[in-house]
Amino acid sequence: MLKRLLTPISIGDMELRNRIVMTAMHLNYTPDGRVNDRICAFYEERARGGTGLIIVGGCTINDLSGPIWMLKMGDDTGIEGHAILAEAIRKHGAAAACQLYHAGRYSHSISMEGRQAIAPSPIASRFTREEPREMTREDIEQTKYDYAEAARRVKEAGYDMVEVLACTGYLIPQFLSPTVNVRSDEYGGPLENRMRFGLEVADAVRAAVGPDYPISFRIDGHDYMEGGNTNKEWSDFAAELERHSVSVINVTGGWHETRVPQLPMSVPRAGLAYLAAGVKSKVGIPVIASNRVNDVFVADEILRMGMADLVAMARALIADPYLAEKAYEGRYEAITHCIGCNQGCFDHVFYLQPVTCTLNPRAGRELEYELEPASKPRRVAVVGGGPAGMKAALTAAERGHQVTLFERSDVLGGQLNLAAIPPGREEFWTAVEDLDVQLDDAGVEFRLETEATVGLLKEEGYDAIIVATGARQVVPPIPGIDGTNVVMAWDILDGREDPEGENIVIIGGGAVGSETGMYVASIGTISADTLFYLFMNDAEDIGTLKELCSQGIKKVTVVEMLDKVCRDVGISTRWTILQDMRHLGIEMRKKAIAKRIEPDRVIVEVDGTEEEIPADTVIVAAGSCPDSALADELKEAGMEVYLVGDAREARKAIEAIQEGYEAGLKV
Repeated sequence: MLKRLLTPISIGDMELRNRIVMTAMHLNYTPDGRVNDRICAFYEERARGGTGLIIVGGCTINDLSGPIWMLKMGDDTGIEGHAILAEAIRKHGAAAACQLYHAGRYSHSISMEGRQAIAPSPIASRFTREEPREMTREDIEQTKYDYAEAARRVKEAGYDMVEVLACTGYLIPQFLSPTVNVRSDEYGGPLENRMRFGLEVADAVRAAVGPDYPISFRIDGHDYMEGGNTNKEWSDFAAELERHSVSVINVTGGWHETRVPQLPMSVPRAGLAYLAAGVKSKVGIPVIASNRVNDVFVADEILRMGMADLVAMARALIADPYLAEKAYEGRYEAITHCIGCNQGCFDHVFYLQPVTCTLNPRAGRELEYELEPASKPRRVAVVGGGPAGMKAALTAAERGHQVTLFERSDVLGGQLNLAAIPPGREEFWTAVEDLDVQLDDAGVEFRLETEATVGLLKEEGYDAIIVATGARQVVPPIPGIDGTNVVMAWDILDGREDPEGENIVIIGGGAVGSETGMYVASIGTISADTLFYLFMNDAEDIGTLKELCSQGIKKVTVVEMLDKVCRDVGISTRWTILQDMRHLGIEMRKKAIAKRIEPDRVIVEVDGTEEEIPADTVIVAAGSCPDSALADELKEAGMEVYLVGDAREARKAIEAIQEGYEAGLKV
């Protein structure tokens, strides 16, 4: 039972029906920076689903604050479109807010039609590799004025609150940071000077919107940057913001440049809520906790423990826009949880593609996809219980079809079960559990441990068949590949084989090879519970504890013939996997071609020279190929067939699930 999450709360004169907040996130829906039907439909669905507060944005305040494709609030021409968006949210009972954005040195000249970025000091970021121009006094005054004017427009558009983005290494945090603000005037030096710009922005915004209109600041709880601000400095800044009439503090994690992950599934659920708790201890105004809160019970616990007053569930609401409605109705098992895979959200943001969701293909496509009842219910067979097959079966059943799901193994989930094995990837099991429960609720018949043949399917008289038989592992033609010391990666991950001996060589450095390497390298490391026990009892020093967490009993080498390891993993997750591989001591041999396998070694060729790598066990992770034989046989038999997922072409989970969803709509 939820005790706090669904209770009302007031922020100034703004009344919220619950404490669920959808924080601002760039969606790549507005190529010209103007509000359109697509973004309105996206947010309207989340409002219709019961969300308490929806914050749109970020919205640029002038031509130097960010890319031309971000929502604009830099002139009055944007007010009309934003009024339509605000009304689309508010008419369903949610409160609507708009976030104001200035990236400072994070703005790239290409994205601003050649303009040079401005910042407190001329120090380039790792993002742009470009040196910004140091802001003059005139720049500072103009920027404060632009914030104020943009806030005025937010209010005129009918939003219930304005938010100033002051986190993740953008302009205001740049002023606050002693590492990138090296000014010698009243805006640089000690913390009270470095706070000055942000506080003056708060004053300018307050003057523009009047005394009672709610103002939020979204701040970092910690820079997670060497030499940067910690939770102490940010909490002090939050306390000053309260004294400058800010109404609510929205707390997130570190800068974009940090090497501390904040978004992927390897981050523990609500792992950064402690930052909000630190801020809350210094202020009396409401505080919002953010980052990796994907479960209503986790969110409720944050509130019950007094760590925050509201909880941000942005990606959770991309995955399930009706999360709040289901919670009100007590249908917790029907909620689709965000798993932090980043494939449809942050990867798409970085690739400048529209945001969608691995588990919710309709996200961002509300105007394209509609789950309408079938005109005539049919008997549908789905062959294959992986992600594509599960989604196809669920979609078809929700439309009213009588669906039977065949799976040759004794469990559903397919390769999602394997993807969940490596450390920090366990959320893939959450996706399997959600789909499993939803399939049962939809009335899908499960036929596990059943080989679906053409004869069986014809005999049972199905009207249509969706084939999601997945893929087979590729066995490369390497001499010695049939040796007794050679095993396949999937067999290691599902426990059918064990990595024998100390020296383990993995042939193939894609996602499967890299993640198998992480799993094997973690064998013998201590658990989180053991770490806590040892740490709290001063049993080992910090250095030893770090070693016990990262150094297992296997020496793992990943051999990759290309120049990149983990190349088929999305940009927002790949760097964290590579970092974890380094932490676990995995040796990565790139541009290395496996020439032959011997009983105790692998011979590789690097730059034309052969080298030996000791190997007690060789694990093959050389990719996969479609298993589409059944589909071909069914088509020859004249049956109505839809081929989806890896059975059609090896791909990521997001593509497989979308194909399954589309097949469920077509059948």
